[in-house]
Amino acid sequence: MKEQSKKDPTSWRVNHALARIVLFSFLLTFILARTVVFLIMSHRLPDLYLHLGGTHIHHLNYGIFVLAGVGAYLLLGRVEGRREKLAAAFYGVGMGLTFDEFGMWVRLGGSYWQRASVDAVGVLAAVFGLIAYAPKLRDFRARHWWGTLGLGVVVGAFFIMLIESFHFAHRIIGPKLYQIESNSPP
Repeated sequence: MKEQSKKDPTSWRVNHALARIVLFSFLLTFILARTVVFLIMSHRLPDLYLHLGGTHIHHLNYGIFVLAGVGAYLLLGRVEGRREKLAAAFYGVGMGLTFDEFGMWVRLGGSYWQRASVDAVGVLAAVFGLIAYAPKLRDFRARHWWGTLGLGVVVGAFFIMLIESFHFAHRIIGPKLYQIESNSPP
């Protein structure tokens, strides 16, 4: 008779399949949220924002509620199989909604979304991607470490060039983005 493997509650292991679901739903939510916000701000979509008592409720609040619900669901219930995958998808959605407006965490008002939020999403997507696809460190061999070093150099050079391109783009399209934001619904 085959011995069934039980989850050891004292060990922590990454479930790569669930991490991939989180990564996908996180990126999809960010892309959709950013697209809808930009279309509303440029008056290509009607004002779909929720307003309560004259106050605009930002979608980071929806993300906080989704994350609170997922946390309670995972901590208070016994979740396996399809429910575990659904929880991973909702976790990614909550993270996408919340981190899309990360700039509001550090600075209320102004052009918060143009830079800090996108940077935060990029960093978090990279972390989720590494969790989802990287091999375990104990399985690394010399060639993996050399590949990691080479990739680090390439990525570092890419980010240096990316920062320079952002400075250039900001000078060119920054005024137009500020104009769109100032003309957007409150």
